[in-house]
Amino acid sequence: MVLDRKPKQPISIYQSRLICCHLRKMNKALILFILLMQTITMARSFAKEAPDTVYTGIYFTSIHDIDFRQKEYTANLWLWLKYKNKDFDFLQNLEVPMAKTTVKSYSTIDSTDGLIYILMKLQCVMKDSWKVNNFPFDQQKLQFSIENSQYDSGSLVFKADTEGKHFDPRFTLNGWMIDSFTIATKTKAYETNFGDEELDKPHSEYSAFRVNIVIQREAMGLFWKMFLGMYVSFLIAFIGFYIHPESVESRFGLGVGSVFAVVGNKYIIDSALPESSSFTLVDSLHGLTLICIFVVIVSAVYSLNLIKKGKQKESKRLDRRVSNVLLVGYLVLNIWFIWQAATL
Repeated sequence: MVLDRKPKQPISIYQSRLICCHLRKMNKALILFILLMQTITMARSFAKEAPDTVYTGIYFTSIHDIDFRQKEYTANLWLWLKYKNKDFDFLQNLEVPMAKTTVKSYSTIDSTDGLIYILMKLQCVMKDSWKVNNFPFDQQKLQFSIENSQYDSGSLVFKADTEGKHFDPRFTLNGWMIDSFTIATKTKAYETNFGDEELDKPHSEYSAFRVNIVIQREAMGLFWKMFLGMYVSFLIAFIGFYIHPESVESRFGLGVGSVFAVVGNKYIIDSALPESSSFTLVDSLHGLTLICIFVVIVSAVYSLNLIKKGKQKESKRLDRRVSNVLLVGYLVLNIWFIWQAATL
């Protein structure tokens, strides 16, 4: 059985052109479809409401009651906010994250031309962390910030009102100078969803308005008030070098009494400072003084032994050399520690 098969006819030039034309039309349609989908996606993204801007300004009238032991200070200030969304309700939803207590002593609301203006006076007891390594030559950074407790950064963003001054130039921090005063806005992240199961990740972001105040202590007067007793105790122990070694009770009495005076002075200073695990300037100066007084006592013991052996000249030479080296070393190390603390 023989099948009748016709040979395949080659594609003509006209047919090939027709196929190419169809391919071009399909490519154009595909490109138009892609562009249409991108346009729809962009339209949807722009259709989402942009976060409302809250223009925020601040004016500090006083900063006082700086308590190092409790790690807190009190601030009186005026705060004003301008925005459009009535739901924000900052009188109820204002949050001061680092405040121990917040008291609104005055507030007013004005809503004209579709813009809400709130002015309030606050007294805040703020908690902060103090750096006491260089006390009393320390520099502290006070932080004050506000947020809206109900609306995250997707609905609300702060913008700082930078017009004019932000603190009363007449108010004074007793014993402190204001080194710098800056205001800024940022987004603060919380690694939690606050119980909102609609969020995919335990992550929330809130817009924050922040104030950073750097204050510098006027230290020299306070330094001498706190450390004068320590230096007097060292000098009393140092006088023992000029007492004859045979007067052992006098030399030992001065040294031991000075040790108790230095330890008492340190406890008094520590009672005014927060606990710190680092070695501070207060620890360095008192530790150095105790070591030097210990050297005075050891020198008195060795000098007494030389006297008992009939070596009076060696005893006098020992007292003279040790006293000179000890005094110079004590002064140099004190200057070094204080200079480091004052310049950092």
